[in-house]
Amino acid sequence: MTYRFLLTLLIAGLSSGGFALGAQAPNILLILTDDHGWSQLSEVMDPRLAESRSEYLETPHMVRLMEEGMRFTSGYSPAPLCTPTRRSILCGTSTARSGTEFASPKWIPADHLTIPKALKAANPDYRCAHFGKWGELMTSTPEECGYDASDGMTGNNTGGMPRTLGVKGSHGDGPPHFIDNKDPKRTRTMTGRAIDFMRAQAEEGNPFYVQASYYAQHLSVVCKEDTLVKYIEKGTPDRGYTHAWAAMMEELDDGVGRLLDAIDELGIADTTYVFFTADNGGRGTVPGGKFDRGRLPTNHPLSGAKHSLLEGGIRVPLLVRGPGIEPGAVCHEPVVGYDFLPTFQALAGGKKAALSDEVDGVSIAPLFENPKEKLTRPQESLIFHRPQRHMSAVRQGPHKLFVTWDTGGEVASRQLYHVGKNPREVEGRNLAESQAAKAEAMEKLLLNYLDEVDAEMPKPKASKKRKK
Repeated sequence: MTYRFLLTLLIAGLSSGGFALGAQAPNILLILTDDHGWSQLSEVMDPRLAESRSEYLETPHMVRLMEEGMRFTSGYSPAPLCTPTRRSILCGTSTARSGTEFASPKWIPADHLTIPKALKAANPDYRCAHFGKWGELMTSTPEECGYDASDGMTGNNTGGMPRTLGVKGSHGDGPPHFIDNKDPKRTRTMTGRAIDFMRAQAEEGNPFYVQASYYAQHLSVVCKEDTLVKYIEKGTPDRGYTHAWAAMMEELDDGVGRLLDAIDELGIADTTYVFFTADNGGRGTVPGGKFDRGRLPTNHPLSGAKHSLLEGGIRVPLLVRGPGIEPGAVCHEPVVGYDFLPTFQALAGGKKAALSDEVDGVSIAPLFENPKEKLTRPQESLIFHRPQRHMSAVRQGPHKLFVTWDTGGEVASRQLYHVGKNPREVEGRNLAESQAAKAEAMEKLLLNYLDEVDAEMPKPKASKKRKK
């Protein structure tokens, strides 16, 4: 961080009666949504691209956060599905290092540096809490990872899945949505616990870190009846989601609004950073959703969806509000969820040298003052890896290399795209042949990194036995 940025933090803290140099550090709130696509907000994620929003969804509080802070047009989740992303955020690691699927036997989070551990090492006054979805097969508990309070080893079932809602089988075996007029997706009560913790720490004068990991927009689709009626009356959604799914999004947005209001009411907005992002891109389909010529795909204008390393699976909303950040600021520098640990540690006053060598992320705090600054990364790029789906990707500057693997662990194909102003990965935009040297250099970088971290590689597909 620059002198000017540190001075901004100091002035903000002193003027609000909050942290001062050598005293209290800033508070940090991380809001993590689930299965939330990059363009699934009611305001554009990229001002250069009018299609990077939904004209049907209503997310005024997310938009408020955007307008009061900075939007990152090239924000990424570490993985295209939930648990690898959550483990990656927790430890500041790429999923190639810490595990690309739900289970990761070689990586036990509690045995490594985590966000709460890093914050407390920087400043032992920090109090840390995790509310909401922890993840599937995370192995370690929140408390083992350094949290002082949590909802425990929660997962998808906690937030509502068919079998927890009285349906046997999968989503296709039940109704396209469920009505819960009291606490759909646990959004109301989870938000309340996060607010109570923030209030308690503010009253005691402790800096805090709170991660509010919402269950929405993950399946099952659950919403209130009156919100559903509102969207039915509003008409046909502009994309392949349903009235109920849009209602669930508004109720999620209401939870975000309550968190922002609580920070304002507690008088700590000038000393609190709010980060907002998603664990992966939006789903390609939702229960009851339809595809027809009059409706766009759920993640339009991006290609792909959850589970894929195309942009629709990993490019997500990423917003930050806090001291020193100009309202309405826009940053095009690529950033990723595994940057949060070093960012939070830097904001807490920690030294870069104190970070583990396993940390792949870098602090994005310099971008808060200067959105045009270029970050220096050890790998010079963002790395994405999903060997079980035979795919990997690298984002370097405005370029993205997408590779597929054969069953022997060799690169089978590669596609190179310029995804800066135009993020579409479509036929006719593949630069792998016209910019072969660039594609080869990025592929070499990927292969060297995967070898360095001893990443899991694609396994031969089991041959199917013929029926006698």
